[in-house]
Amino acid sequence: MLDLHEKRIVLGLSGGIACYKSADLVRRLIERGAQVDVVMTEAATRFITPVTMQALSGRPVFVDAWDSRVHNNMAHIQLSRGADAIVIAPASADFMAKLVQGRADDLLSTLCLARACPLLVAPAMNREMWLAAPTQRNVQQLVLDGIEILGPGTGEQACGETGDGRMLEPLQIVAELKRFFQPKYLSGVQVLLTAGPTVEPIDPVRVLSNRSSGKTGYALAQAAWEAGAEVTLISGPTALACPYGVTRIQVETAQQMLDAVMQCVTGQDIFIAVAAVADWRIKNISTNKIKKDGSSAPMLEFEANPDILATVASQHTRPWCVGFAAETENLAEYAHAKRLRKGIPMLIGNLAQHVMDAEHTTVSIFDDQGEHALPLGSKQDIARQLITAISERFNQSHHSR
Repeated sequence: MLDLHEKRIVLGLSGGIACYKSADLVRRLIERGAQVDVVMTEAATRFITPVTMQALSGRPVFVDAWDSRVHNNMAHIQLSRGADAIVIAPASADFMAKLVQGRADDLLSTLCLARACPLLVAPAMNREMWLAAPTQRNVQQLVLDGIEILGPGTGEQACGETGDGRMLEPLQIVAELKRFFQPKYLSGVQVLLTAGPTVEPIDPVRVLSNRSSGKTGYALAQAAWEAGAEVTLISGPTALACPYGVTRIQVETAQQMLDAVMQCVTGQDIFIAVAAVADWRIKNISTNKIKKDGSSAPMLEFEANPDILATVASQHTRPWCVGFAAETENLAEYAHAKRLRKGIPMLIGNLAQHVMDAEHTTVSIFDDQGEHALPLGSKQDIARQLITAISERFNQSHHSR
């Protein structure tokens, strides 16, 4: 997916063992359509060579402030002009101090001072260095100066200690960059989503479920986070990794999902019910595995599962609710009826047989103004369009109060 198509990134490396991660970061950025120019401090070249970074980026790597390859010998000016962002990864404690002080004693620090684009830094250092009062003061000043701080992460460090200070993993930095470039339509908004299937036990080894992959719900959770929201995702069983920046709560059954939703719903601004919740559950669950005796199938008794969306929508102080409808026929008729029945302002519908297990999808939005179809696109692209549509309607509803 070319999330960073036509973005030009200047990737700066200061000295630190985390430089090895920067090699993978270059590849991840290029995979997503970005053009990457690499600038290294002299210290960074002690950890990874410019040859490596040039091979991975496919572009010249710059270290020397007096590099004559730039026609006017002003690499510190030319490299930032036309760039969409400068990302320093890893950013050592020393380099962060340079940024605070406005020092310009090498190419990378001079480039940052002379930049005409946003600057993001991914700290990487020992936990004691990160927690040191001077470093924390510098972080606060960088934020005040409008510089984005990415991380740091927590975990085992090269020195053998464990704690805060690790550079974020390459894919986490990519996620932060994608978020940085997305409009913040939901800044400060609390969003609660459900996603994936539910599974209802028949016996200790068998379950009743459906074919939902959870991809659409997870894509919406990521898109909401990219739009600035604080996102809680309540998920049934899926093979998907939790989107970066999102809080995930794992459940299995419809009742567990309802319980989790009701525990989290207070204070939420938007509730998006994407999960494919099983309509029925087994009433006579067997405590032991049902044995196949060759004569007849077991007699299973069904009872209705709770309606999670209707339960939330009926609350006196309810969030702004969005429903989903996956149909196999008569989409418009069934979707309109479902939206009115649930008493919600917006519902998203599609034909399940066209998108089940696929990477692309097509959906229609149903609201008081009728049906609004979106063109076929990747699930992440469609999710971003849906979050934009949700934010527009949500903000309109709040302004009209």
